[in-house]
Amino acid sequence: MKLNRLLEITTILLNKKTVTAAELAERFGVSARTIYRDIDVLSASGVPVYSSQGANGGISILEDYTVNRAVLSGAERESILLALQTLNATRFPEIDAVLEKLGGIFKKTDSDWISVDFSPWGSNPNSGDKFTDIKAAIQQSKIIEVDYINAYNEKSRRKIEPLRLIFKSQAWYLWGYCLNKHDYRTFRISRVKKVRITGKTFDRNLIHETAKDEEGKSFEKDAKDPPFTKLTLEFTEDVLHRLCDDYDDDMIAPTSDGKYRIDLCFPENEWLYSYIMSYGPFVKVISPARVGRVIRERAARIAGYY
Repeated sequence: MKLNRLLEITTILLNKKTVTAAELAERFGVSARTIYRDIDVLSASGVPVYSSQGANGGISILEDYTVNRAVLSGAERESILLALQTLNATRFPEIDAVLEKLGGIFKKTDSDWISVDFSPWGSNPNSGDKFTDIKAAIQQSKIIEVDYINAYNEKSRRKIEPLRLIFKSQAWYLWGYCLNKHDYRTFRISRVKKVRITGKTFDRNLIHETAKDEEGKSFEKDAKDPPFTKLTLEFTEDVLHRLCDDYDDDMIAPTSDGKYRIDLCFPENEWLYSYIMSYGPFVKVISPARVGRVIRERAARIAGYY
């Protein structure tokens, strides 16, 4: 019990600059005298804890103190390494070095018991150090200039005030303020071909803090984007595993003849047609009829190639 209290006190001090003995005593249901004895034990074990007097006084830990492996339990150390392994799977740069250092601190050499890979086959979204450059520009509040290819295969050069990196649906995205479009946009990093950090800086607190609610919503688009279309698709049981991957259970409605129907709402564009056709002969467009005609015509063209 005492060991757990010592670990938790250390964690509190690492996360809070100053805390009083009375606050710790109330939290753990012990006397202030007991808390002071705990502080003496921590200090004797090498944790740089100290007390200060005055109105803002209390118990603190040196700001430059780094976590010692003794502070964390074995399960907690495993959790930290697992979290970093997962982040490493997203190809976030510099994580390998962090994993190596923490592995040494925690005396763990068997961190290869799990392998996580979110990336599509053959992809390398961080080629040319563009990911690292974007991260540096965000941290330094510097405007970047990128060459970008949108969903319509249109190439453009954009100047962006980069605000945040987002990992969603197995891909990395950049959210920022596009100076060309004068609006917030979300760019898929795999479609960013070149990154140049300019010498110009921007004030991220000037207007961007008020736009956090829009983060990740305004994907890079074009004026000719169509409105959303309601669709009903019917799938055979052959692709049920894929439906379970892509949709919640309450969206998948079984039919009386052993098939599955899903109601969706997507913009009717090239991506939609390609998505439907990716299910091959295991999907049928129930509505709208015009989308079904497009799929039928494209299927005929494919058959004509063979």
